[in-house]
Amino acid sequence: MNVRVVSTKIIKPVHDHNSPQPIARSITSITLSAFDRVSEDTHIAAIYAFRPPAPSNSAVATGLARVLSHYPEWAGWLGHDENNNPAILLNDKGVKLTEASVDSTFDEAVPLDLSPAHLSLQPSKHGIEELLQVQLTRFACGALVVGYTMHHRVADGHAASQFLVAWGRACRGLEVHRHSSLDRCSLFSPRNPPLVGFEHRGVEFASEEFAPCLDYSFKGKIITYKAHFTKEFLKKLKSQATSGAPPRRSYTTVESLVAHLWRAVTIARGLDKNGTTNVRISVNGRTRLRRNVPDDYFGNLILWAYPRATVKELVSRPLHYAAELIHRAVAEVDERYFKSFVDFASSGAVEEEGLVPAPEPKGGTCIRTWTWTAGLGDGRIEVHVSLFDHNVAAFQQLCYSLDADTRNYGYNHNWDQVDKVKEMARL
Repeated sequence: MNVRVVSTKIIKPVHDHNSPQPIARSITSITLSAFDRVSEDTHIAAIYAFRPPAPSNSAVATGLARVLSHYPEWAGWLGHDENNNPAILLNDKGVKLTEASVDSTFDEAVPLDLSPAHLSLQPSKHGIEELLQVQLTRFACGALVVGYTMHHRVADGHAASQFLVAWGRACRGLEVHRHSSLDRCSLFSPRNPPLVGFEHRGVEFASEEFAPCLDYSFKGKIITYKAHFTKEFLKKLKSQATSGAPPRRSYTTVESLVAHLWRAVTIARGLDKNGTTNVRISVNGRTRLRRNVPDDYFGNLILWAYPRATVKELVSRPLHYAAELIHRAVAEVDERYFKSFVDFASSGAVEEEGLVPAPEPKGGTCIRTWTWTAGLGDGRIEVHVSLFDHNVAAFQQLCYSLDADTRNYGYNHNWDQVDKVKEMARL
């Protein structure tokens, strides 16, 4: 796919006359909250494709300028406030907008499966200061691909989705509403006296010297496998997980599917039977701190649950065992946990001990491999799973089977079955 860059320009906020007065701008910077500071210090990229008739580039750019007056964070830079705290500088430096074109049609040029070719449809994430970048790629058939990168320290997925919806409304000339204020830290004041009831070292924080040791050095090529699960499969999977649940416990579709994927990835990778495996699950604090934080809060408000088990336990026991581990781990990241995190992050221990955001918790093999989007209203779920290329064939056999448990792959019979599946994957 030959993507030709036509132009690059900076889009700055423009007063939105079609909406109520944008949010008041009496401050020059937004101090990052503790939740922002433990979020990944990187840009997150995505692409959206629109078949013709698609809006013109000028309509998208005009809508972007309008919505930036409501979300000025995206037009700023990361820096430090007057007290030298990490902050978003509201300097209106703007958003980089690149216009590009492809001489062929969308169907001819863009592969349906995930491919490195898709990288040319989004802005580069390297060596940039803009917190938001946008690339508009127009195809010969009139299709439009909107690729963007967003800095994770500005917003989590919930908040980013809120912004994207507002941008879409602005492109259509509709009103844009933002009710949350620019101030982040006042919502997360520590308690007096503070009450740190949970361990946060080695979970959200690690020592600066030890943090590099928490990163895993990957050996082999990593690819993203796109798995599709039908409504019927998910219904059976949920029934299988719930059949062994404790009294009056019913696992959700998400809990059941994550449990299934956790086991399938573990088996496909052939991890050490005596090792520890865990899965990282994001927990939205907006549902935990409802009394203090509005649902439309803009920023990061995510912590993580880490259900953990030995490989042998996870694979040899029924699906409901993994589902219960997930259910309990997520439930434990409750209001008390979020408030404990705020108290710890505000206690001075982070600065005194030289702590930094921890890439992963200490110990074990953490599987942080999937994201998903729901289907088009028909109950299907699509999952993107990151795997080593030599594990893909084994994973494919496992992820679509409701029998991927002790009967075929567990320890009660013969772990050599796993080795056979892996060997087949290499052939």
